[in-house]
Amino acid sequence: MRYFWSALFGVVAVLCTVIFLYAPLNTEFWLPNWSASNPVESPAALGRPLEDAASGSTLGRKVDHLFVLILVITGVTFVGTQIALVYVTQKFADAPGRKAVYTHGSHKLEIIWSVIPAAILVFIAVYQLGTWAEIKFQSAAPRVEPLAEITGRQFQWIIKYPGPDGKLNTIDDVHMVNDLHFVKDRPVLIQLKSSDVLHSFFLPQMRIKQDAVPGLTIPVWFDADRAGHFELVCAELCGWGHYKMRADVTVHSTQAEFDEWMKRATEAQSADGVTVAAMTGGK
Repeated sequence: MRYFWSALFGVVAVLCTVIFLYAPLNTEFWLPNWSASNPVESPAALGRPLEDAASGSTLGRKVDHLFVLILVITGVTFVGTQIALVYVTQKFADAPGRKAVYTHGSHKLEIIWSVIPAAILVFIAVYQLGTWAEIKFQSAAPRVEPLAEITGRQFQWIIKYPGPDGKLNTIDDVHMVNDLHFVKDRPVLIQLKSSDVLHSFFLPQMRIKQDAVPGLTIPVWFDADRAGHFELVCAELCGWGHYKMRADVTVHSTQAEFDEWMKRATEAQSADGVTVAAMTGGK
């Protein structure tokens, strides 16, 4: 039993290191990715490298870069500390005749392992500022008209698109529930609201997450460079039905495809004649 703990910590360290090295090589073990939502059109089938499957968003890939950077830093730190732990538990294992020695520690070591982590945290904080600004600073928002107004409520996403007049909050707005559509390779701007409690607008494959706060209208922007079907979820515990607060997301290949869907949605909404009558004065 003398070297039991050093052997145990060594085995655990090796297993964790193997997982750490394996994770970036397997997209199904990685972050939510485009290929998982579109298994028929996998990166391999389209001739794309596996690393290109992580995110289908320009901003999402920048977030992935930060994630990988932090993973490398924490992974190297983990390996280093585990090597030190195994060495210490082996070198100073209990043995017949060995006496314990009291020591206060080393001020030099305490300074080193306080300054180095602090420096790494400062580096990460500064390094990520550019990405954070692109995602969150309103000055970086795309100069486009809002695609839709999205309101979170227990337990669904109410999505309002501008109608034929191209303006939101007019009589011809198209109202949908849990059905978000936009076009690939184009910046998307939405207005995010909440009608009751805190919700969180989360597009996992695009790495976009923003709390919906009652009383506030928050601009959110994102894009996608691949067509397909995804999922919009609520990432804030908002009540008993939080688990089912999901919406379908469809990224269209072309503007014409999106316009055709919008035409069908407008016709379906106006099928009862109420909207048409209101717009024509009953004629």
